[in-house]
Amino acid sequence: PAVTSPCKILKCNSEFLAATSGSHHLGTEEAPEFCTALRAYAHCTRRTARTCRGDLAYHSAVHGIEDLMVQHNCSKDGPTSQPRLRTLPPGDSQERSDSPEICHYEKSFHKHSAAPNYTHCGLFGDPHLRTFTDTFQTCKVQGAWPLIDNNYLNVQVTNTPVLPGSTATATSKLTIIFKSFQECVDQKVYQAEMDELPAAFADGSKNGGDKHGANSLKITEKVSGQHIEIQAKYIGTTIVVRQVGRYLTFAVRMPEEVVNAVEDRDSQGLYLCLRGCPLNQQIDFQTIRSAQATEGRARRKGPSLPAPPEAFTYETATAKCREKLPVEDLYFQSCVFDLLTTGDVNFMLAAYYAFEDVKMLHSNKDKLHLYERTRDLAPGNTAPSGTTPALWVALLCLSQCWLGLL
Repeated sequence: PAVTSPCKILKCNSEFLAATSGSHHLGTEEAPEFCTALRAYAHCTRRTARTCRGDLAYHSAVHGIEDLMVQHNCSKDGPTSQPRLRTLPPGDSQERSDSPEICHYEKSFHKHSAAPNYTHCGLFGDPHLRTFTDTFQTCKVQGAWPLIDNNYLNVQVTNTPVLPGSTATATSKLTIIFKSFQECVDQKVYQAEMDELPAAFADGSKNGGDKHGANSLKITEKVSGQHIEIQAKYIGTTIVVRQVGRYLTFAVRMPEEVVNAVEDRDSQGLYLCLRGCPLNQQIDFQTIRSAQATEGRARRKGPSLPAPPEAFTYETATAKCREKLPVEDLYFQSCVFDLLTTGDVNFMLAAYYAFEDVKMLHSNKDKLHLYERTRDLAPGNTAPSGTTPALWVALLCLSQCWLGLL
C-alpha cells in the first residue's frame, strides 16, 4: 500500500469549513461563535504541527488563522467547540459579481486583439503526462515534482509506489498555489491527497479572498469527494482534479500567454507540463507494451518484482479498456499498460476520465486523440489527415502483429 502523509491539515481545514459553512464575514453578533470555530481550528493545527513542518498548506492555514483572529478581535483563550454557523445571504462580498475588468482575462488582456490560444496539460494513471505541446509521455517521477511553475501559480504533485517494490507510481498528493494578483485575489493554496479531495482552499474559503475581484477564483464541487473544478477567470484558467480509486488526476486549460509567463525561461528549472519529464524519468512505452503483449503483464525490473493483485493478461486488459475507450489511441494504450502494471481496474477509469477532461478542456478538437506512431509525421501527434480510417486501423494492427513477434 502507498504511504500516506501523517500531516492532517486537510482534516483541520474540512472541520473549520463545516463549522463556518465557508463564511468569513459574520456580523458582530456572531463574532463569538466565529472565534470559537477559529480557536478549534488553531487547536487542530497545533495537534498536527510536528508532522506538517514542510507542508505549504499547513503554513498557509496557520497564517490565515492568525489574520482572522486579528480581524475579528478573537481571543486565543476560550471555548473551542465548533458551532454550525449560518450561510450568508446572496450579495455578500464573497459572492460579488461586479469584479473589476482586470479580473477577467479575456476582457482585460485581449480587448483589442484576437481571442487567446488555450492549451491543455493532464496527468493521470501510472503516471501519464500530456504536455501543453501535446507530447504524451509515461514517466516514473516518484516523489514530489513541479507540474506548473509560472508567474501566476505553482502546481506540485507527489507520486508514490502503487505496489511494494515496484516502480509503478501514481499521484497521491497535489498542491496548487494561486499567487496574489493585483486587486483580484489573495494568495490561495489548494491541497488534495488520497481520500481527501476538499471543496475549499486550505484556509477554508471557496474563492479568492477579500479583494474586490475575489470571485474570479472559485472552487466548485462537481461530485463529492471525487471531482472538483477550479475556475481562475483572472488568468483564463480552468483546473479539474479528480480522485479515481485511491489516486488523483489533474487536468488544466490555460492560455499560452499564462503558460509562458516565467521570469527566465532559459534558466528555469523543471516544469513538467511545459518541458515534459526528464529523459531518465521517461519509460519506453513501446518496449514495455511489447513485453506486456508477450508476457501477459508488465514487469519493469524483471521477474523479481511481485505480481499485481489481479493478474490481467494482455487480452483481458485490452478487452477491459475497450469498454470505456473504443479508440485505440495513447489513452487506450495507457489503460492497458496500467492494468497490466497495477492490476487495479480503477486505472481504466482514470484513463477514461482523463480523456473526458481533454474533450472538455482542449481547444482543438482535432487533437483530442494522440497516436504513438505519428510523432514524427505531423504536428500535435495527430494522425495524418490524408490517412483513411481503414488504413490507419490496418497500420495499428500491423504494429501489434510486429510487437507480438518480438
